[in-house]
Amino acid sequence: MSKTKNGKSEPTVIKKYANRRLYDTGRSSYITLEDLCEMVKDGYDFVVYDAKSGDDITHSVLTQIIADQESKGENLLPTSFLKNLIGFYGDNIQALVPNYLEQTLDAFVKNQEQIREQFQKSFEGMNQMPGMNNMFKIPDAKELEEMQRKNMELLENTMKMWAPFTNMYSPNKEDQKEKK
Repeated sequence: MSKTKNGKSEPTVIKKYANRRLYDTGRSSYITLEDLCEMVKDGYDFVVYDAKSGDDITHSVLTQIIADQESKGENLLPTSFLKNLIGFYGDNIQALVPNYLEQTLDAFVKNQEQIREQFQKSFEGMNQMPGMNNMFKIPDAKELEEMQRKNMELLENTMKMWAPFTNMYSPNKEDQKEKK
């Protein structure tokens, strides 16, 4: 469920001006990318329009926020993931990737909430039970990387599964050369 800053059911409108300044029409004030980042984290719904052309530039602004966060050392996206993602641009199955990533992330978020609930329930009784502090192990960076590798492998296998169908409708360059 998304929230709005302006109390209306529509998303808050943010206008981006040529001088790169962002104007929150709901609060009638200028804001920063960091403010937008916090709005996302707080669950507020917004759209960003180019003030001059009126084009919806929400996607590019959100991408810029991710790039800014990554440059601050808060690396959420490993290099291997980014390389694999870039590799899908221009591929026959490019159209499948956004939906797959969205579904995978939604599943992760749902699982994360369940894991948090389980941890809360488990840790509630920790003080009463001596020796139980090390019972639940939170995955370290290597374990998370391994989980991510397996997830990427699953994505690649899924894409290979679709490859015969996409090649029927969108032949690659080698197939076109053979037909000439």
